Amino acid sequence: MTRLPIIFLVLLSVAPAPAVTAAAKKTTTRKKLRKKPARVPVVHVSPVVRDTALRAISERTSRPLSVLEGAGALVPFFEQLSHPPETGSLHILQYGDSHTASDDWANQLRQDFQAKFGAGGPGYTLPGHPFLGYRRFDSRGSNSRGWYTGGIVTRKDDGIDGLGGISLTAQSAGETVTLTVECQQLELHYLRQPGGGQVEFSVDDAPVATVDTDGESGPGTYQYAATPGVHQYTLRTLSAAPVRLFGWVAQNQAGVTYETLGINGAQANLMLEWNAAVLDSELMSRDPALVVLAYGTNEALSRTWTPEGYYATLTGIIQRLRATLPVASILLVGPPDCAHRLSGRLMPFPHLDQVIEIQRQVARENGCAFWDWRAAMGGPGSVRQWVQAGLGQGDYTHLTGAGYRMIGGTLFEDVMEQYNRFVALRAEGTHNQ
Repeated sequence: MTRLPIIFLVLLSVAPAPAVTAAAKKTTTRKKLRKKPARVPVVHVSPVVRDTALRAISERTSRPLSVLEGAGALVPFFEQLSHPPETGSLHILQYGDSHTASDDWANQLRQDFQAKFGAGGPGYTLPGHPFLGYRRFDSRGSNSRGWYTGGIVTRKDDGIDGLGGISLTAQSAGETVTLTVECQQLELHYLRQPGGGQVEFSVDDAPVATVDTDGESGPGTYQYAATPGVHQYTLRTLSAAPVRLFGWVAQNQAGVTYETLGINGAQANLMLEWNAAVLDSELMSRDPALVVLAYGTNEALSRTWTPEGYYATLTGIIQRLRATLPVASILLVGPPDCAHRLSGRLMPFPHLDQVIEIQRQVARENGCAFWDWRAAMGGPGSVRQWVQAGLGQGDYTHLTGAGYRMIGGTLFEDVMEQYNRFVALRAEGTHNQ
């Protein structure tokens, strides 16, 4: 298998939540969030072509080729990984676009980290099922139709959307959000706001508490000591007063959490629109050891993209993260090899080369690690072979579940190779003292 890196992003600032009319909720929720996704073209290849492509990729990914650069930037993460906190779990946050939102390759990383260093639970998850492409393999969420999703790319809002840049808002009684999960500690994260409404919190349909979101503007938290086993946690609004939810934290007392915070269609600059005060508070609350930033696919196809603007955006994001999380390691993950059809021909995304090189430069200049996803796939043009092998989808942009799992395993192996070197060098240094 091949390997990959890990990184994350964040931003915010405080203001009262805007009113959301019933008409707006119905129009946006039903027409934009509930519509069927575009169909991905099916690419038909012969069994011989598929087998040849699959064998070529398997041989390439089995070679000892690491595409993780600047691994020294991960030393603070490795330190925490080798000496985990005696109480509390160790957190990894991954921000990104649809590749992250689907949770496919991130879930492979989650399983690998938790198998080696202990299962800390799901960690932070978005509330309910806020948009069609959102998924978590380690928990299940749902919500009634009266909630308004804020923060998605097609809808600009005030940026007060919590750790993941996504929120749910309701302004009517009887609206519900559920989370089905197993954990030892549970938290609800929400917006505290003047005139905020109350929600009933239930466990397996049994009411436990009433959470009041009224108060001075800022992030609020409700904590619950979970009992063993899988439970369904439910929130129900009690009036027409506004309620805005940021997400849940479901974790164990020890182990690693790998928390995926992806938004379909997102570019990295979306993070700069998030309310800094709220985001900073939420980031410090999670206190991640590693932040993974996995953007670049949408930038590579954007008509308004410029090298200067992209360089400034990435640099600004990393500087803001450093100011809030001075001890955390940051890993930039480049976009995969991807292409689109232009005048009947399959062409690479126009800015893909530049996006990757700017990410590499920004990572080097700002003390971050960089993992070249495209190189892990085989370099420019390799996506065609991945599609032929059944590891890439027919849009030549996204991978299949098997392809994402292979990439996730490759990244984990690359990170662990460097971690093992770190452990060996530290042991050697201790022995020589």
